[in-house]
Amino acid sequence: MNFKKLALLFWLPFAVTACKVKQPAIMNMAINVENINLDSNLIEEILQKNAAYFKDILDQKDSMHVQIVYTQIDRNALNIPHFTEYRFNTNNGSYFYPASTVKFPVAVLALEKVNELSSYGINKFSPVIHYRMDNDTAPLNPISNTTANPASIADYIKQILLVSDNEAFNRLYEFLGQEIIQKKLTSKGYPDVEIRHRLQVALTEAENRHTNALTFFDAKGQTLYHQASAESKAIFSYRNTFMGKGFIKNDTLVNAPFDFSAKNRMYLTDLTHILRSILFPEATEDQQKFKLSDEDYHFLYRYMSAYPRESNTSAYDTAEYYDTYVKFLLFGSEKVKIPSNIRIFNKVGDAYGFLTDAAYIVDFKNKTEFMLSATIYCNKDGIFNDDAYDYDSVGYPFMKHLGEVFYNYELTRPRNFKPELSKFKMDYKKD
Repeated sequence: MNFKKLALLFWLPFAVTACKVKQPAIMNMAINVENINLDSNLIEEILQKNAAYFKDILDQKDSMHVQIVYTQIDRNALNIPHFTEYRFNTNNGSYFYPASTVKFPVAVLALEKVNELSSYGINKFSPVIHYRMDNDTAPLNPISNTTANPASIADYIKQILLVSDNEAFNRLYEFLGQEIIQKKLTSKGYPDVEIRHRLQVALTEAENRHTNALTFFDAKGQTLYHQASAESKAIFSYRNTFMGKGFIKNDTLVNAPFDFSAKNRMYLTDLTHILRSILFPEATEDQQKFKLSDEDYHFLYRYMSAYPRESNTSAYDTAEYYDTYVKFLLFGSEKVKIPSNIRIFNKVGDAYGFLTDAAYIVDFKNKTEFMLSATIYCNKDGIFNDDAYDYDSVGYPFMKHLGEVFYNYELTRPRNFKPELSKFKMDYKKD
């Protein structure tokens, strides 16, 4: 064993205390060094110093199901990242509905599955036709905002990352199915993630277990790969998750807690770690890596951080899909121009009064980078499906101010080595 090489790899030119050092990946000279600092009150201290924004939130942190994960990123002389993760009020027993954040792991798994099917001659840009649930020979209509007819897996991922399109997610759900999603995420260390249903369509549990047939074609219209309809045999954990005091059903108020027991689930820490594994595969253990190409990673970075107007294949109304449309942290619901030196690589979700964002925020000018994930429950009246959620008065301001105070904290946080961030500089004029 070459102890000199190991010594060099483990040398970190900044102070590290009580770190858990994992096996170095010699091929890319990367070390996944992680310190999960559960004993620190850093997040709460930062919030308390900004009590004008967060006092009410801190006083109601449990009833509002507030959870925050903040990750400091420090580089060594070789630009290898070291992560120090801080958590606030994270509690896997406190359910929050993940909404559109589940689209992110599904998009990544769809890329991975396409790569596994490459022997059939397909790739993420191959046209694919989906068929109706009740008729495997009747194709579904192309989804909106897609210039390709039919669309491709790449088109669906673009729509998910640019504007969080629900129908695009449902097509990827069809491609993967519950069982594959569950097995893949479990094998990568996320057994508690449960993605059990499509979004924005009312289907039974049995219908969500069913996936429709689909066919990939080449440029000449010849079939490359056909996937038959299937039924999921996935076994999910038993849950008894009821929330609130009432819900609207068929325009009538039902005075009973709303049942989330069969709804999607993803813990904030799992969402954070999945995002981090995509952003920093060179600092991720092999078991947790997704099987993607360098081009796949670049593709994801480009569309995670792009604005809807920077899509060259889909036309979006910029009045509705403005630059900050799905950038809750730092901007909330404000329709403003994001400074050119800042890019946010993220995925948001909002539904049933839950507001969530998991983000990697980069300031190229000031050589600053950090990760921040947060969720908050904005449903003061405890009624679901009444469209009377407190996003505007509570949720969006919380996300905006949370992003701001941690961004400002990061600007003043000392670093022994400034990060080299060219990996995350994208050419948004090219698809």
